[in-house]
Order: sequence, then C-alpha cells, then structure tokens
Amino acid sequence: MAASGGTRAIIAALLANAGIAAAKFVGYVVTGSSSMLAEAVHSVADTSNQGLLLLGGKRAQRAATAEHPFGYGRDRYFYSFVVALLLFTLGAAFAIYEGIHKLEHPEPLRTPLVAVIILVVAIVLESFSFRTAIHESAPLKGRGTWWQFIRQSKVPELPVVLLEDLGALVGLVLALAGVGLTVLTGDPVWDAVGTLCIGTLLGIIAIILIIEMKSLLIGEGALPPVLARIVAELSAGEHVQRVIHIRTQYLGPEELLVAAKIALSPGASVEQVAHAIDDAEGRVRAAVPEARVIYLEPDLDRTPVGS
Repeated sequence: MAASGGTRAIIAALLANAGIAAAKFVGYVVTGSSSMLAEAVHSVADTSNQGLLLLGGKRAQRAATAEHPFGYGRDRYFYSFVVALLLFTLGAAFAIYEGIHKLEHPEPLRTPLVAVIILVVAIVLESFSFRTAIHESAPLKGRGTWWQFIRQSKVPELPVVLLEDLGALVGLVLALAGVGLTVLTGDPVWDAVGTLCIGTLLGIIAIILIIEMKSLLIGEGALPPVLARIVAELSAGEHVQRVIHIRTQYLGPEELLVAAKIALSPGASVEQVAHAIDDAEGRVRAAVPEARVIYLEPDLDRTPVGS
C-alpha cells in the first residue's frame, strides 16, 4: 500500500483489536455480560476488517492488464466498502439482537469486577490505536475539520480506521456504563441498554462508511481546489487559450485520471500543438502528482464573440 501511514494505523488497530477481542470473550464467559459479548464480537469484526484493508492494499498494487488497463487501485475502495458492510452486519446487527434478547430475558452479572478491569484495559489499548490513526491522518487532513477529512479523503483506509477506533472507544465507555449501572442498581436491564446503545452507535458509523465508500467505488472527481489548480496549469502554456471542458476521476487513492479539451491558438503548427500538449501535461503532473493519467484533446475556441 502506497500510504505507509495508513498501513501503520491499520496494523496498530489490528494488534489492539485482536488482543482486546480475546480479553472480552474471556470477560463474557466469566461475567455473562451482554455488553461484553457485543464488544467482543465488535472487536472480532474490527480485527477482520483491518485484515481486509491490508488485503485490499496488497491487491491494489497489481500491475495493469489488458482486461484492467487502468490497474487495480479501486480494490482499496472495494475492500473498504466490504469492511463497512461487515461492521454493520457483524457488529451493529449482532449487538442490537443481543441487547433485545437480554431485555426480554435479563440475567444477573457474575463477578462484574472482571468486566470492569477488562473494559478499562481495553480503553487504554484502543486509545493508543486511535492516537496512532489521528497522528497518521493529520498530514492528509490539513486545515480542514475531521468531518471534512472523512467526507473528502480519497485514501479510504484512514477514515475507516478512524471511525472504527472512535466507535470502539465510545462503545467501551457505553459497555462500562452498562456494567456499572447494573452493579449500582442491581438491575441487569442496564447491561442490555448498554448493548443496544453499542449496536446503534456501530450502525450509524457503518452507514456513514457505506455511503462514503460507495461514492469512492463509483468514482469521484478531484476536489474543487485540485480541479482549479489543474485548469490553471492547463491554461498557463503558450498557444493555450482556455480549457473548454474537463473531467477527472480517481482510479485509486493516488491515481487521478484527467481528460480535457483545450482551445489552442488558431494557426498553430502540428509541432506547436504537440509541444503545447506535452508542456501542459508536464505542468499538471508537477502541480498535482496524483494526476498520472492525462488525456488532452486540442481544439479551436468556437465561442461566439461577445457571448
């Protein structure tokens, strides 16, 4: 995967979630807490998801073929979309089911102190994973908000890991609250309520990711500032009058397709046209390194005078 920062964030999350999942399952067996079981399944889903993100990054590196001439960069979008679906089905749906089941058939907790200890340790480990994801995402986020980063990022892994880690942290707090209220009140219904809250939280996060990953998978164009920079570079050369129209689309997180029709000066020779196009491509690639595939069509400006 080209984004080494994304890989570091994924590996940190995978290691944290694998250890946490095992501890949570032990906690569930000891305590019988539905919140603990929901969190254990959530951690298993997250661990599987990080494995899928790594697999997607690996498969995206395959060389282009005659059948796929633009390469396999969108594999990263596909596997991120699968991750969102798994988070919804394996995480959210199971937690909601388990919460409803425990509301209908409440069971007292056994040795709840074990659950509290495991949840506190898990919060510490998840905080480390979340901090790593924030650190690796910060350079790409720039001056925008975190919500803008999640909505606009073309690198799918970092928003996925960020939201998964955030959901895991909030979910652990909800599980701790459910267990704590059950101990304080002696009413196991609070454990079930905590489980339902976890399921709802995971469902919201999964839906956000599904929407964003679907948009990337279908194909997104360059953001307005990037598009403006491309148009400016295309228009800056000798013999280039203006950009008549332009289309862009990300073939992968680090590969942007640019197709444009540019108006050249009337009377330009074939050599001058070729030189103008080559220069325009060079300027665009220098200004926007991810613009790796560029197709330019020369034309004449047929805009009526005075329009």
